[in-house]
Amino acid sequence: MDRKELVNQSIDYIMQHLDKDLSLDILASEFYISKFHFSRIFKEETGESVYAFIKRCKVDQSAVDIKLNPAKTITDIGLDYGYSSSNYSSVFKKHRNISPTMFKQSIPANSMTVPFTPERVVNFKTADEYSARIDIQELNNFFVIYERFIGSYEDIEENWYQFLDRYNIYLNENTVLVERFYNDPAITNLSQCICDICMTADRNCNLNNVTEIKGGKCIVYHYDGKIEDIYEILQGIFSVWMPQSGYKMTQRYGLNIYHGIDRKSHRVVMDLCIPI
Repeated sequence: MDRKELVNQSIDYIMQHLDKDLSLDILASEFYISKFHFSRIFKEETGESVYAFIKRCKVDQSAVDIKLNPAKTITDIGLDYGYSSSNYSSVFKKHRNISPTMFKQSIPANSMTVPFTPERVVNFKTADEYSARIDIQELNNFFVIYERFIGSYEDIEENWYQFLDRYNIYLNENTVLVERFYNDPAITNLSQCICDICMTADRNCNLNNVTEIKGGKCIVYHYDGKIEDIYEILQGIFSVWMPQSGYKMTQRYGLNIYHGIDRKSHRVVMDLCIPI
């Protein structure tokens, strides 16, 4: 396993176990590597120490849970991530410069600014308007070639074009383009958002950067529009539709499945999928 794949797999492990006790010792043991060697590689590849990454992901994901579960108490959400009530509030405030209670009160209900372009304000639709374009579907697993990048989701479009050009020989009429995003850019620092750009591949593919993405039950929003407007739709689904729907997000990532990309007009036809 090369160093990039080691870090990618360790990030996957962290994201899947944020509700567990995580430490450098545990991760090094999981991947059968010296903790000193692992710590150095992780910092060089991500720009963060293992400890800082784990703490940030716990706080950011707990903020997502506050956003999606307005009826759940702050204390219970903190407990889900291994924090006592007072400790959770302290850690949350230190990381986000706001208490979890104040954060909950500040969650926008009708509109919000776009972090990529702060001068732009987007207005949410009603829950019924979102429902008109949402289906509940059971997705199959995807075996994919993938590349992970850590940075602003604003750069996804250009990263996609580079990825498609790089793996052009693997494209065929049955290829499905899939995007796996781990962070809410309204919460996570834009420079630290994680995204996997993927295309389905034959299981005999001999590349090193292959993985399987689990499918399962998802809410699926059918989108046809400009790339720059995807953020508005997803924020509306998370802020308006999900809290009222009775559904709970079951994985710490969402999937975007592309059906058409027009490079000239910057428009896409795609399904925005949230595992439930």
